[in-house]
Amino acid sequence: MNLVLLGAPGAGKGTQAKHIVEEFGIPQISTGDILRCAVSRGTPLGLEAKKYMDAGDLVPDEVVIGLVKDRLGAGDTEGGFILDGFPRTIVQAEELDAALAEMGKKIDSALSVDVDPQVIIDRLTARRTCRDCGRISNISEGEVCSVCGGELYQRDDDNEATVRNRLNVYDAQTAPLIDYYEDAGILHRVNGDRDIIAVWQDVLDLLKNL
Repeated sequence: MNLVLLGAPGAGKGTQAKHIVEEFGIPQISTGDILRCAVSRGTPLGLEAKKYMDAGDLVPDEVVIGLVKDRLGAGDTEGGFILDGFPRTIVQAEELDAALAEMGKKIDSALSVDVDPQVIIDRLTARRTCRDCGRISNISEGEVCSVCGGELYQRDDDNEATVRNRLNVYDAQTAPLIDYYEDAGILHRVNGDRDIIAVWQDVLDLLKNL
């Protein structure tokens, strides 16, 4: 089962991906995690990526595509995978299809988690990250991580101006992927405005019936 997860930043794709990993035993490939790791390590790639991430812009294709191709060649993807945060443009989708074809693979389903933009803005601007353990929490938790006691802070890409820019970028460059995968006959949509468990039940029902 080779899946692509679609949806605006903050739609809950990562949460649903973790449920899919647990249920089906396939790896989640999140370009966001890969890039943030490079940023935290201070590599040349990470420093270059950080400029785009902090502004809410897309990281250039040549950076992202190379990372994803290498990851798809790993042995743990033989039984399937979940792509979370990639592709983000039609060009990336076409590059992905070409790379998979060379490996004798293809995307089986594109799952879109649809959420109202204002809900996303409210979610992301309230999000806080622990400086010590990296745990993601909410502003309602206060200023200290309830797990490790580390300081909670708002990431640069979670302030309102940047979130709105990210949504504008998504609408302009990434939303057309809905049509791309719909034309391919493999698009499935779920309503992500609801409780996480309700969304997961819809996702599970869809995947079991593929």
